[in-house]
Amino acid sequence: MLDLSENPVEKKIESEKLYSTQLLNTPKRYNIIRQWMTGFLIAGIAVLFVPWQQNIQGFGKITPFNPSDRPQVIPSVIAGRIDRWVAREGQFVNKGDTILVLTEIKEKFLDPKLLMRTDEQITSKQDAILSKREKIDALQNQLVALTAGLKFKLAQAKNKVKQMQFKVLGERAELEAAKVNQRLAEDQFKRLEILYNQGLASLTELQNRANKTQEAQAKLISAENKFNTVQNELINSEIELNSIEADYLDKISKAESTLNETAAEIFESQADVSRMQIEYSNIEQRSRYYVVRAPQNGFIIRASKAGLGEQIKEGEQVATIMPANAQLAVELYVKAVDLPLLYKDCKVRVQFDGWPALVFSGWSNVSVGTFAGVVKVIDRVISPNGKFRVLVTPDPEDEPWPTLVRAGSGAYGWAMLNNVALGYELWRQFNGFPPDMVRELDLSNGYQNGKLDDKESKAADKPEEDEEKKQK
Repeated sequence: MLDLSENPVEKKIESEKLYSTQLLNTPKRYNIIRQWMTGFLIAGIAVLFVPWQQNIQGFGKITPFNPSDRPQVIPSVIAGRIDRWVAREGQFVNKGDTILVLTEIKEKFLDPKLLMRTDEQITSKQDAILSKREKIDALQNQLVALTAGLKFKLAQAKNKVKQMQFKVLGERAELEAAKVNQRLAEDQFKRLEILYNQGLASLTELQNRANKTQEAQAKLISAENKFNTVQNELINSEIELNSIEADYLDKISKAESTLNETAAEIFESQADVSRMQIEYSNIEQRSRYYVVRAPQNGFIIRASKAGLGEQIKEGEQVATIMPANAQLAVELYVKAVDLPLLYKDCKVRVQFDGWPALVFSGWSNVSVGTFAGVVKVIDRVISPNGKFRVLVTPDPEDEPWPTLVRAGSGAYGWAMLNNVALGYELWRQFNGFPPDMVRELDLSNGYQNGKLDDKESKAADKPEEDEEKKQK
């Protein structure tokens, strides 16, 4: 039917009661479902165009940023026995406060007067060194005297040798004269004997001439004896000259040897004094380590030794101190594929374990219970867990972190990257593509859109070119 009448039949017939019309009409509940499905479809399509901020997620824990603010083990420098505990666990201590007191256990340091007696030994050694120095002065004076005596004796012996030489010359001349006189006397005696045989000379004259000949012979013998005696004296004086030099050189050598031995003893004594002074200082320093003190302000969080009278070894841990007012940071671990997208001062949102939070990683503005941070350190080597460590500190331009968080508690963080549509983000994750990142112009390091500008890039490449030229 064309339904051209101005009086429709539907007004007069109750179509809802007719079975045929019930089959032709759509139920109202299905209309409602269709309307909801249409609304969901439109909302889903609209959501695909909602802005979404890409992020890199990482898990980690809270740790002090500075190494000096991290929990520090307090060791015992010396071995000893615990005499008494002064601090207790959880107590706040200032730098230099006493934590515990030790007593000595080594036999070498048990003497209560060890310092005084060691000082007395040092004083005795120093006095011995002074005595040996005086001995060296005496030996040096002795060497000077021996050197002067050697010069004097040598001069005296040389003069005596010269005198003997002159005397030998004189006696030689007398010997030659005696020889001449003896020959003349013999010649006169022979001529007088001829005259006597001829009767021209008397016997008395002959006998007198014989006596004179004997006298000349005796004088010759006497001159020869004097000459030999003087010559022997010359030889003795030369021998004495050599013996004087050898004797004094022997005395000088002995004095120098004694001098060197004494100097060596002084050096050994000085080495002994140095060793004893070191030992004295070590004993004095050791006495200061009987008291274990706090290295810095903090809280005693763990005592490794308990009770009194317990012995501890050198370098053994006594307690652990947590520094006060430590600057906390979050230690996050990220995948290697996400590491190139991180950089220093990158913005990060942090959620702490035990801290109530409602997190929307892509809409950080509507998240509740999260806190802002910035990347300060990116490790250059991978960690044992196969990820790279990143240290995040509080953002000074945002809300401060809670004061109740403690080092060691867990944390969850995500670094904020580029703003994209939610549909694109879903498509990227379904395909396993890495996130996009657009880095704004940073005049401090020359980055623009995640890349170095042309000038900085050329400047960065120039050292490599120079290095290649040097190698060629």
